[in-house]
Amino acid sequence: MAFLGILCLILLMTTLAGQLSAKANLPVVIGQLVVGVVIGPAVLNWVQPNDLTQIFSEIGVVILMFMAGLESDLHLLRRFMKPSLLVAVTGMLLPLISFFAVGELFGLNRTESLFLALIFSATSVSITVEVLKEMNRLNSREGITILGAAVADDILSVILLSLISGDTGASNILRTIISQIAFFVILIAAARWLIPQLMKWSGIFDLRVSEVLMALILCFAFSYLADLMGLSSVIGAFFSGIAIGQTSFKQIINEGIQPIGYALFIPIFFVSIGLDLRLTGLIDDWLFFTILTIIAVLSKTLGAGLGARLFSFSYRSSLMIGFGMVSRGEMALIIAQIGFQDKLLSSDRYSAVIAAIFAATLIAPFLLRAIIGSHPKNT
Repeated sequence: MAFLGILCLILLMTTLAGQLSAKANLPVVIGQLVVGVVIGPAVLNWVQPNDLTQIFSEIGVVILMFMAGLESDLHLLRRFMKPSLLVAVTGMLLPLISFFAVGELFGLNRTESLFLALIFSATSVSITVEVLKEMNRLNSREGITILGAAVADDILSVILLSLISGDTGASNILRTIISQIAFFVILIAAARWLIPQLMKWSGIFDLRVSEVLMALILCFAFSYLADLMGLSSVIGAFFSGIAIGQTSFKQIINEGIQPIGYALFIPIFFVSIGLDLRLTGLIDDWLFFTILTIIAVLSKTLGAGLGARLFSFSYRSSLMIGFGMVSRGEMALIIAQIGFQDKLLSSDRYSAVIAAIFAATLIAPFLLRAIIGSHPKNT
């Protein structure tokens, strides 16, 4: 039962850190990320990553992205589909080129350089979503573009991972693409007929939270399906949230799920990112770490921002979108872990890569908060 003590410590520390962050006019997520660093192996070593923190964090990010989908405006998502795709492509191209060059510069072999480029081309907007929600900008044109670009980014990352990893046959790539198409066909059909009907049927149960339970069942089901189809589980969560958000149960579900997510699972997700940091990555290979971090921030900002500018977003809106795509978070950590296990990323560089992922993830909310604070809402 030692996990109960760990759970108590995490919740106590994140509550205090969240309060301090709010008092300092910083995103609450910053305090939660820092808690993971302080109580984790990097500093105090009170908590180490384990299976239970991993499970809780996975549930946390699924619930967070489900709520993002629930609160998203489907009309705006459709309207900004084209700029989202362009932002995703340009936001991946520049990091791919930049990090391949960095890998070559530091003597990595061709495969390692390619994998390094893939790690830092991925985007994870779970932290961005939290900042956008906190500042009431999730349904702004910039926020919707970031969300749409993140979905496209995830799909492209999976395809590129298939190309670079060991199973690189044309049949495997085709199978991956067909699976992803099949997922969206099933999702569209379910959103039109199955999900609204199931939400109506949930009312026949004599339970106070039957609608919330049905929403969670659908959220986890489509997250699992997305994972089976080779996509990130957060894609399934996000789109199931959008589908349920089109029903008359949206407000009930939102009010019921927010306490579940923010009281337990979401704080543990953000803490778990900090738990992955090791100071050896900063000390033993500080130059590599520093360059990775700088390029991580600049390449995504400039790449995604360029895509936004090409679609006539203002300079500040483009910068906001670029900053919103900087966070690497769990997606980059997952790809890095796959590369490490498959020996596509050497052990002597792994720590620096993980540290740079965390650094970019920590920097992103500061940048986003700063640009939103100076960015008129009607722009």
